[in-house]
Amino acid sequence: MVFSIRKRIQNHLLERKLTKIRLVSKDGRCNIEFGHVKHNNHFAFLMDFWTTFVEIRWRFVLFFFIASYTLSWFIFSLLWFWVAKNNGDLLWQNPPQDHVPCMWNVNGLTSAFLFSLETQTTIGYGVRAVTPQCPGAVTLIIIQAIIGAILESFMCGAILAKISLPKKRAKTITFSDKAVVCEKKDVLCLMIRVANLRKTLMIGSQIYGKLLRTTVTPDGETIIMDQVNVEFMVDAGKDNLFFVCPITLYHVIDKASPFFEMTKDTLPKQEFELVVFLDSKAESTSFACQVRSSFIPQEILWGYKFEPIISRTKEGKYSVDFSNFSKVLPVATAHCAHCFHNNAHHLHSINGFDNGGFEVIDIL
Repeated sequence: MVFSIRKRIQNHLLERKLTKIRLVSKDGRCNIEFGHVKHNNHFAFLMDFWTTFVEIRWRFVLFFFIASYTLSWFIFSLLWFWVAKNNGDLLWQNPPQDHVPCMWNVNGLTSAFLFSLETQTTIGYGVRAVTPQCPGAVTLIIIQAIIGAILESFMCGAILAKISLPKKRAKTITFSDKAVVCEKKDVLCLMIRVANLRKTLMIGSQIYGKLLRTTVTPDGETIIMDQVNVEFMVDAGKDNLFFVCPITLYHVIDKASPFFEMTKDTLPKQEFELVVFLDSKAESTSFACQVRSSFIPQEILWGYKFEPIISRTKEGKYSVDFSNFSKVLPVATAHCAHCFHNNAHHLHSINGFDNGGFEVIDIL
């Protein structure tokens, strides 16, 4: 009894340890830190300020947006105040009755700030204006108009670029929570389902995978995150997918596959991470984007298949039921790849059924 409880605790701790080791999260974010970066490398981020500004968080974008406009208004208000002071326009300077100011109704710092704001935003309420009395004031209003236009162009462009980032389009492409291993068209395959949640197509799509694991070379060198290519395809190939409805990606487990030596029992005990990539372009914008997700051994189910989700109505339309997107069914499958290729099919499930191809269900 004590041994059984201890075994369960060890298995639970091992499962938690393996679950936490994930380089790429399910939504595609990379779990990695950069430490001891040299200060001169930090300066490179400032040199590439456009990319840095577009990629920072929205809270900082809004802060810089507000701060840049407010600071520019205040700096130019100080300059307008200085011009008014040099011309003797301020109230505390007691200008004479026949005095011609450089700016009408700018007689203090507050009114100078309002004049700066109205000038840069082209509001023009009509109570404050530059007079031809001071050439410096005319020059200053030209400078502020040019700098204000540059600032507005930069901010509008940056916000528009941030809103239309291609990775935002990737949010509407999703992978199944689990991967399955079963037989497909007389071959043993690892299969993953992916769906485009928008009706607009993704064009020029390419799919591929990387198996990340820690390996030890014959020389005793430990390689962390050793990458092994994993080829994925669909029935029509692996390039230029017709991504109009959810599709199933499959990887053939043959002798060249890194999964060939694994079995149903040893798979959950492995330490690896399968990262799947989908590179594509949005049809509406032609922006290239990359969608990625990862699967750890506990998320790969041996001897299961995905439930059908595409059906056809009586009106002849195709319908996709996303409630079954990640649902699986048990299916009779060889216990290991060796068994499958040696025709020694030790099936670990007798409750499943073969899904020979695309299954269409008529909705009555």
